[in-house]
Amino acid sequence: MRSCCSVCPALWRQGALVFCGMIVLAMPALAADAPRDVDADRVLSLRKEALAYEHGEGVPRDYARAAKLYCDGARLGDAEAQFNLGWMYANGRGIARDDARAAYFFALAAKQGHVQSQKMQRFVGEPTTVVPECMRPGAFPDDGHDVMVPSSEAQKKVVGLVQQLAPEYGVSPRLALAVIRAESNFNPAAVSNKNAQGLMQLIPDTSARFNVRQPFDPEQNLRGGLAYLRWLLAYFEGDVSLVAAAYNAGEGAVNRYRGVPPFAETRGYVQRIISLFKRDDHPYDARVTTPSPELPRIRLTRGS
Repeated sequence: MRSCCSVCPALWRQGALVFCGMIVLAMPALAADAPRDVDADRVLSLRKEALAYEHGEGVPRDYARAAKLYCDGARLGDAEAQFNLGWMYANGRGIARDDARAAYFFALAAKQGHVQSQKMQRFVGEPTTVVPECMRPGAFPDDGHDVMVPSSEAQKKVVGLVQQLAPEYGVSPRLALAVIRAESNFNPAAVSNKNAQGLMQLIPDTSARFNVRQPFDPEQNLRGGLAYLRWLLAYFEGDVSLVAAAYNAGEGAVNRYRGVPPFAETRGYVQRIISLFKRDDHPYDARVTTPSPELPRIRLTRGS
């Protein structure tokens, strides 16, 4: 389905959106509220700078830079940035028109309750199933090569597989390598006393959940573990400490305790993953699953 959106500059300044020559909805002002659990100042700064470059206000107009800045904000969960970038793609505003990519960003914002994005979804069709490059963990500055220095050909093969497969699942290779190091220390034949198996220590229920038939096959095990990490990242909206805690103790335990469970093993595990990954947040694909219903309470408990 093709859209026929266009922007009238004069009306844009007055806060109106034009669709096929008709004013159909009002554009929101720059929102004062930032997404939860992120640096509010950074989100607002990114959005303000993107708007300036998009409209040439105080700086030379630069659509490509505006799109990048919007995507930086979108990756942090800013619904306004997601909407604005979707709008640029829907209109071909200084960048190649791409309805499927516009639908991707509208869908992200719509899922957060962004009314304008919800209305725009019907004009641009189905979203792309390919995560846009700027939203992928590849935006991280490294691939985690320092997490594990391979000491054998088998370990080199595992690291190579991780670097190849992790981006397919929208997971940073560094995070995947941190989990493998903490779980099995790169031993594809590892078995725990709870019958967790293989490189990413999948218990039988998790293997079944993510269609892993041969948990000691490195590639199958990796794919299962990466699929689980992708799901957890969406469920906990990119909060790495919650994702790590859930990988160790289960998402049910994280929900029940409204945060990292008070288990010495789990708390030590979370600290280890954070120390290896070196970030508290991770991009996530909001289409994978609905977020944990306990997230608002968890954030309230943290005082965020």
